[in-house]
Amino acid sequence: MGDLHGLFIADDEEVKKLFGHEIYFGEVLGKHSEIYGELKKKDLTVKTEDQDFIVQFIEIFGEGTISGFNPLDYYDPEWEEEV
Repeated sequence: MGDLHGLFIADDEEVKKLFGHEIYFGEVLGKHSEIYGELKKKDLTVKTEDQDFIVQFIEIFGEGTISGFNPLDYYDPEWEEEV
């Protein structure tokens, strides 16, 4: 048993497109631990929408995944069709 966490920078519209879709993370918690499920709004927490802060943050650390898991990196429409 375990949890997946991640901190990432993403456009609001880009994330909203994934709600209701299956996200497949693979066996990230060990052998036979396939982690997948429908992404829901309640699964994510917006840390900030302050654009000035985000721009400065990106200048220092870059874009995309800061740490952990980013569901944008794990969505595959082909896998969803197989489920």
